[in-house]
Amino acid sequence: MAAYADLDAESQVAALRPVASAGAEQLGLEVAGIVAVHHGYNTTFRVRTTDRSRYAVRVLTNSQSTPSHLESQHEWMHALARETTVLVPNPVTGPDGASHTVVEHADLERPFTVVAASWLPGSEIGQLSLEQAHELGVTMATMHNHATTWTPPEGSSLAVFDEPLFGDEDLLSGLTEHDLPDGGAQVLEDSFSRARLAFAEAFREPVITIHADLHSGNLKWNHGELAVFDFDDSGFGTAALDLAISTFYVRDTFDGAEAGMREGYQAMRDLPLPDPEVFEAMLASRQLLLANALLASSTASLRADADDYLVISIERLRHWLRTGRFTRIL
Repeated sequence: MAAYADLDAESQVAALRPVASAGAEQLGLEVAGIVAVHHGYNTTFRVRTTDRSRYAVRVLTNSQSTPSHLESQHEWMHALARETTVLVPNPVTGPDGASHTVVEHADLERPFTVVAASWLPGSEIGQLSLEQAHELGVTMATMHNHATTWTPPEGSSLAVFDEPLFGDEDLLSGLTEHDLPDGGAQVLEDSFSRARLAFAEAFREPVITIHADLHSGNLKWNHGELAVFDFDDSGFGTAALDLAISTFYVRDTFDGAEAGMREGYQAMRDLPLPDPEVFEAMLASRQLLLANALLASSTASLRADADDYLVISIERLRHWLRTGRFTRIL
């Protein structure tokens, strides 16, 4: 079999299905059925066990989380479930007490880390409604309030998000004008410069544990309440960074979306708004991170989209540099 990154999307999912099944068994789940539900940055399967329970089993195909990070992420989820009203999945702990397992694949050139959690009830969300945008703000602020008093357990750790790419290898800065739209290299250079200054300024504020990926794709709607999943990107950052990341996804999607999210947040906690230029730069830095992540991805569909997404990213960043305001809607 070819290397995992060289397979097409269908073949990747087919190769990962036995990995997910084996990982679920190693984590103590008796698998009766398994179906792929999402193949993206990581790959998620819905597993039905012999007692008819359902679990989300995730194969971490592109994740940068270390075993220490995974332990902290899962402990935070447990703490949120115990100590707040935020609806989160219950992570599965294996028979050996571990928060993950590693599955070797005989035909692929790499091992795969597998994690599992209870299946969240509720409906998937496409575009947030005004009510859901408000609840996203409430949920984010509730998580931030909790994070001010929570610390990872001894012996575990979390990544620190103190620069635009969150510590990932920088694949963008090595691109040349041959690889980019006209003037694209300068756009990237100027964007990184502004974003790094903004992160340095923002990190004068207190650093807490943040989800760092709160958007509709990681939320479910359950009887008028938001449920939050996918804590794989969680780490140490500022509250303003978490707000900027969510703003990246809601800005200009419909009238009142961003304001509704902010109003929900402010109902629970003061808005963490730095200087507007700093906030816009942190928002724009999300574009840098996503474009870079697609270039690094091993997922077939993401790799196929990487070049086109880079062109889109350059235009969005160019608009921000020119106007001072970031938007994905051009």
